[in-house]
Amino acid sequence: MTSMHRNDLTIYDAVADQWWSDEVRWVRTLKNLVPGRLAWFDRHLDWTGQRVLDLGCAGGFMAEALTDKGAQVTGIDPAEDAIAAARRRAAQVGQEIAYDVGVGEALPYDDGRFDAVVCVDVLEHVRDLTRVAAEVARVLRPGGVFLYDTINRNPLARLATITIAEDILGLLPKGTHDPELFIKPGELTAALSQAGLVPGPQTGLGPRGINRRGDFVFGPLPFKTIIYMGLARKPASSA
Repeated sequence: MTSMHRNDLTIYDAVADQWWSDEVRWVRTLKNLVPGRLAWFDRHLDWTGQRVLDLGCAGGFMAEALTDKGAQVTGIDPAEDAIAAARRRAAQVGQEIAYDVGVGEALPYDDGRFDAVVCVDVLEHVRDLTRVAAEVARVLRPGGVFLYDTINRNPLARLATITIAEDILGLLPKGTHDPELFIKPGELTAALSQAGLVPGPQTGLGPRGINRRGDFVFGPLPFKTIIYMGLARKPASSA
């Protein structure tokens, strides 16, 4: 497959009607990643009452989980059909989640709107990381936190995420990722610093076992070679 077919974001709209059905294996993989992410994110933020933006929310797995934890969640994603599915799901389960269609490079929100921005499985897809980081910083309140995960750029990460996950195991559709868009931890730290955020700790994320359905379950890992999570904070206003 050539690079022009990589970073295929149409996959999220293509399965929108099945997003919450548990019938699509790669969508279940995305769902199974949420508890693993929260196992680390929860150590850094009490979600109760927090105004949270789920940047790149797709069909709403993370948004629903954060709402269950007491957050006031807004989700945004460019995939219109996935957003429609997220809205239907929220109405079905009685959750008040605001879902918008949009991109990280131009967030349609006021400055300082959110206490936290969560961005998972997204940064390795954006075309302008610097602009996304600047927008995240803008919509965060002073003292707010940015929580993220993304994919490292190195030969092993390419092997694991594309050759194995996409081409062999089918954990993701072929063409989901463009390895040229993967981000080394130091590069991301630099982009966040440039945006005025203060980078914090990072850790790895990956498989920790297999469930009864034969799907991977995920959790924090001590190495950042493939997928890594992290946080950054917006400095509080001067007294």
